[in-house]
Amino acid sequence: MTYLHNIGTYFIMVKDIFRKPTKWSVMKTLVLKDIDDLIIGSLGIVAFISFFVGGVVAIQTSLNIDNPLIPKYLVGFATRQSIVLEFAPTFISIIMAGKVGSYITSSIGTMRVTEQIDALEVMGINAINYLVFPKFIALSLYPFVISIAMFLGILGGLIACVYGGYGTFDNYIEGVQTDFIVFHMIYAFIKTMVFAFVLATIPSFYGYFMKGGALEVGKASTTSFVWTSVVIILLNFLLTSLLLG
Repeated sequence: MTYLHNIGTYFIMVKDIFRKPTKWSVMKTLVLKDIDDLIIGSLGIVAFISFFVGGVVAIQTSLNIDNPLIPKYLVGFATRQSIVLEFAPTFISIIMAGKVGSYITSSIGTMRVTEQIDALEVMGINAINYLVFPKFIALSLYPFVISIAMFLGILGGLIACVYGGYGTFDNYIEGVQTDFIVFHMIYAFIKTMVFAFVLATIPSFYGYFMKGGALEVGKASTTSFVWTSVVIILLNFLLTSLLLG
């Protein structure tokens, strides 16, 4: 029953995000701050992980191709498919659930502990809109982060392949261009937008409705990371079944 209650409360919170909006002059500052914290602040770790994971995918693919009949361009093809379809949209989102999700939960949870949320409500401000809507808008730029992850993942594969002696530049580029299906990009960005919504709302839910003191803020951050990751994995399965099945 607790889970059903939490689900019901979550959907009520999502509805309240768009109710009684805060003045845009105030909201603009909040949105720009969240873009800096959630999007710009995440580019470094996303770039680092994407580049080296792309390299690992290319190396592992190359090492598993020991049949001379298999074309050399398969390394580039497999790297592109792995990065675009799964790694960039899904696994980067799970990593972001730890970084961004924990930040959102702890920041809102700290406001709950210090009674700043109560003060907002006393002033007649829709606290959910004030706190969650800027994060929702900021994470609408999340596809920009995933685009960078895709590019750097494929670039990392190229550099690892060429400079590691696993293939040539021309073979890798040929593989990247082979059998390119535009819908795969659409599928990846549909997933990205859905995951962005999850990253904005589930951590906010656990931060906003937490109870207790400073110790509970840490527990809420851990719980939000777990459930955000679980929801992302389940939605990944459902969207893949619906869009590619």
